[in-house]
Amino acid sequence: MEIVNDGFGSVNNSGYSRVEIWDDEKTQKLAEHYKEILKLLGENPDREGLVDTPLRVAKAMQYLNKGQNIDPHEIIRSAKFQEDYQEMVLVKDIELYSMCEHHMIPFYGKAHVAYIPDQHITGLSKIAHVVETFARRLQVQERLTMQIRDCIKETLMPQGVAVVIEAHHMCMQMRGVQKQNSVTTTSAFTGIFLKDTKTREEFTHLIGSELH
Repeated sequence: MEIVNDGFGSVNNSGYSRVEIWDDEKTQKLAEHYKEILKLLGENPDREGLVDTPLRVAKAMQYLNKGQNIDPHEIIRSAKFQEDYQEMVLVKDIELYSMCEHHMIPFYGKAHVAYIPDQHITGLSKIAHVVETFARRLQVQERLTMQIRDCIKETLMPQGVAVVIEAHHMCMQMRGVQKQNSVTTTSAFTGIFLKDTKTREEFTHLIGSELH
């Protein structure tokens, strides 16, 4: 097993350092496949610029799909607190990077996530971690939006959840229709965000406002 610092390098008072752990056997097998892919594309995998490329891609693909092995519900449960607060909690402009499962080409953008508590809240960073966990899988934007919503709904049991994602899809920018400035927006709501028009309008107003 190889342990490599992932570049974030954050260390807290307990001595915890964030690292990436590579599975040697899986990494080697992936690298072998990517070497064959290079050959099939007409490249020479033994030339200087490509010698280490299969190994680098093997590690990169594991990192880009690391959310597959993480339970996002546990992320929220690790910082779930009882609190008598029943107003909207909004975390907006959460950067996300994911891989489209149709062509395995990236899509990227931002997520806006809100919920109205009913006895329980969670740490704000946990919302961003949930977005990251679901994004680091082979995805479609529509499913990603609903998974974030459902995870928060199932773990916090709030009065309502609202999720909006705005993303650029490189499969549309680099291939096919090649529309460079297109943005795809998806939304998913539960509870009071579905039933109460004013609450939903407040959410849409806030995510469109430059409050910061």
